[in-house]
Amino acid sequence: MQTVRIALGERAYDIHIGADLLARAELISGVLPHPRAAVVSNTTVAPLYLEQVCAGLRGANVDVVSVVLPDGEAYKNWDTLQLVFDALLANRCDRQTTLIALGGGVVGDIAGFAAATYQRGVPFIQIPTTLLAQVDSSVGGKTGINHPLGKNMIGAFHQPLVVVADTGTLRSLLDRELRAGIAEIIKHGAIRDATFFAWLEANMAALLAREPAALAHAVRRSVEIKAEVVALDERETGPRALLNFGHTFGHAIETGLGYGEWLHGEAVAAGMVMAADLSCRIGRLDAADRDRLRALVSRAGLPVAPPPDLDPERIRSLMGVDKKAKAGRMRLILLASLGTATIATEPPEDVLRATLTAAAAR
Repeated sequence: MQTVRIALGERAYDIHIGADLLARAELISGVLPHPRAAVVSNTTVAPLYLEQVCAGLRGANVDVVSVVLPDGEAYKNWDTLQLVFDALLANRCDRQTTLIALGGGVVGDIAGFAAATYQRGVPFIQIPTTLLAQVDSSVGGKTGINHPLGKNMIGAFHQPLVVVADTGTLRSLLDRELRAGIAEIIKHGAIRDATFFAWLEANMAALLAREPAALAHAVRRSVEIKAEVVALDERETGPRALLNFGHTFGHAIETGLGYGEWLHGEAVAAGMVMAADLSCRIGRLDAADRDRLRALVSRAGLPVAPPPDLDPERIRSLMGVDKKAKAGRMRLILLASLGTATIATEPPEDVLRATLTAAAAR
């Protein structure tokens, strides 16, 4: 097991990374403020891991209830959130109950938002079971649900007590889910670590083959990068926005298609290629670096452009509904080089549309 610390003062916590950590109930029970927990999972993950987690906690004398949600981005909404509240109230869960998210990013976001708001806030633990959740969504305390007009527009910052990332759960992932997680790993190298980006170029085949050493290194380095940024800017008032590289384009794709048609990582992959293209068109990024990013995304088996039936004008319209906007002005995360990201406010409209048109043609 390897451990990365999120340095947030009194809200600091550990992220444990390693194989077969679900069997180590003490990693969870040891941080519970009180011996009462509600495990939130979904219909895909629950049959695989829910009983193991609950049995381990009960063996540590923790009173456990469980909530199983429908699976998929399409269910990241008020109705599904209400299912969590219904279960908590039916089981008379009080402020001393810790919510535990067991699943991917959707489960983590919904359970975290429920924890942030149930009885005005209860403790929260993340047990991410997808690669994307392990390297990104479980780290940093962002929680929330989608709105029909924009992704993740309703939510709260609510840091977990601990994150337990069992890399053994990645063995059960579909190939498509694995690739979606690799998109966020590529993002971390692109925005902050050129050496890691080069390592990904050299080891992409090993990651796709799920070689344990390669996956362990990729998860650890991604978590370290995100931990560094979150520690600098917990609530995204400044540099944390850099972690959204590719997301303004990507979220517009997800919203435009309908939540769940593309996985989050697939949309972010295309979004990163588009953001790199825009960076190049306005003179911030060399064409060679743009092409390296596009080639790596393609080698990962991820899309390098939006689907052909999504109109560029629709994408442009949806990009205006973005959490990074400031004083009504769009802000995009662009690249100055591989390993260095910057924030651009209101890029030239004609250049932005040229990127959208080129992506549609691709």
